[in-house]
Amino acid sequence: MNVLVVGGSGLIGGDAALYLKSHALNVTIMARNKPTAPTLAALPFLQGDYVNDDMGDGRLKGFDAIVFAAAADIRQLPMDGSVTPDDFYREVNDNAVPRFFAAAREAGVRRAVYIGTFYPQVAAHRIGECPYVTSRSNTDEAVRAMSSDNFTVCSLNLPFVMGHIPGLDIPHIGALVAYASGALELPVFAPKGGTNHISSHSVAQATLAALDHGESGRAYLLGDENYSWKEYLELWFDAAGNPQTLEVREDDHPLLPNVIMFAGAGATVSYEPEAVDELGYDRHQIKATINTLISAYGGK
Repeated sequence: MNVLVVGGSGLIGGDAALYLKSHALNVTIMARNKPTAPTLAALPFLQGDYVNDDMGDGRLKGFDAIVFAAAADIRQLPMDGSVTPDDFYREVNDNAVPRFFAAAREAGVRRAVYIGTFYPQVAAHRIGECPYVTSRSNTDEAVRAMSSDNFTVCSLNLPFVMGHIPGLDIPHIGALVAYASGALELPVFAPKGGTNHISSHSVAQATLAALDHGESGRAYLLGDENYSWKEYLELWFDAAGNPQTLEVREDDHPLLPNVIMFAGAGATVSYEPEAVDELGYDRHQIKATINTLISAYGGK
């Protein structure tokens, strides 16, 4: 099977690309820029900008399946006021992502997995209130609505994701390691609430299963372990050899600010993920992944 991983230069798409490759699939990465991580740079690369490029130009022909892990979030939102969040997300998600999937379908792609976010399923009350959640809900529904006898589409909706690919530096992870190690002069506390977390490796396992036998038109809610933010941050401090009993405050946290809490400031999102056996991905990976990240980033 020839698989194109869109957004394969990042953590989620990159881990999926490597995992699919290890299971004998022919994997090509599509991104705006060639990956810098050596293991990802070794894979075939197809330059592409799904927002601005004409994907009907033939570059998608010859692929049997697509994994799309490139929809925009707050990290890409311009902060200079040049565009409103509603307009930005509408253009790069609501409009551009379904347009890309339509081009893939016309190019003869038969199977597609859309990597989405859990908010439309776990915080549906935010649809219509939060531009990001609204956009991701609209995009997910539009993509899955393209399912047909000739084009199988399902989505994997993810909670907070962590993982490590050697050579791929993620600033937020590096900051968490430094914070837990006591290397940052920032207030040490935990915000209210909590959420579910999953490793990028577990997502990669679920992606392979979804490509193989995912139910067309279905939105799968993925997840691994539920933690309060206090419990979660204390795992990082413990792994860094700097154990703390963190005070919970309503203050805006320097690394986990309210602006990224799309379920609402102080909200707790806790659930038992569905279809774990059906998609066959590993559970209880969070502590081990944090230990790996402390080791990988702590030596820099």
